[in-house]
Amino acid sequence: MKITVVRRVVQVGMLALFCLPPLLAGWGLAGLFAGGDGEVATPAEGVFFGSLSSSSAAGVTLLDPLAALETMAASRSLLTAAALAGALLVAVVYGLVRGRAFCGWVCPVNLIGEGVDAMRRRVGIAVPERTVDRRAKIAVAAAVVATSALVGFPVFEAASPIGAVNKGLAFGGFAGAGTLAAIIIAELLVSRRVWCRALCPLGGVFQVLGRAGQVNVAIDHDACIHCDKCSEACPADPAILVPALAGEDDMVRAGDCMACGACVDACPASALRFRLGRSGRCHPHEYDRNCPFSPRGAAR
Repeated sequence: MKITVVRRVVQVGMLALFCLPPLLAGWGLAGLFAGGDGEVATPAEGVFFGSLSSSSAAGVTLLDPLAALETMAASRSLLTAAALAGALLVAVVYGLVRGRAFCGWVCPVNLIGEGVDAMRRRVGIAVPERTVDRRAKIAVAAAVVATSALVGFPVFEAASPIGAVNKGLAFGGFAGAGTLAAIIIAELLVSRRVWCRALCPLGGVFQVLGRAGQVNVAIDHDACIHCDKCSEACPADPAILVPALAGEDDMVRAGDCMACGACVDACPASALRFRLGRSGRCHPHEYDRNCPFSPRGAAR
């Protein structure tokens, strides 16, 4: 089965997961009340409740790292022990897997962006591959935290397109809908995936965490036919594939990789695959036992 098919199921499933608590409590979606005049349960009383910014699962608080940093900056104080632990748990889990796996497998804005990207290609609208450096989103994340400290409230949470989809469907909180509309217009007319690639501050935080990720795309240089199908498919930024495709490395090492599997699915020669762990940087033709694609490494 194609990885992209599995990923779509996970993305839609995550949206449905956050919609379940209000529905199970007898409420409606988008903040609409579906019950009668009788007393109904509060969705927060269930095992799971919340949003992608902040949620509770079996009594465990989960908080996205950027929201945690914004909140601490805005309040000029530390979070409660439970909130700090929840933010660290999210950061560690995504950091160990692949920081931007959140973007590829969970974030609803990326799901919408990929749909818009496909629609733009289908109708023949041509836009530049990139107009802003992908590392700009790290600076955007730092600016968001600094601005939150200056104005006294979490600025990204007030305009987050992620919240416009996630909270909007579940609770009717559509703050950030304007940002989402601007992103869709930019995707169609300005530059391919410019928000997710270069501007999203949460993506910037996960990009930094992604440098330690253990789920990585590895390349078999002998199998690669250099057709560039993987570069055409990559939603993160084709530039992250360059060292591996050029034979300078045996894996995609950049923290921007979303572990989405689009490149793996697109490769007609099956030269790309997922691999657990991070090897030392190596050249495939070096006689190096630590390089899995060198003569000695392949013999192990």
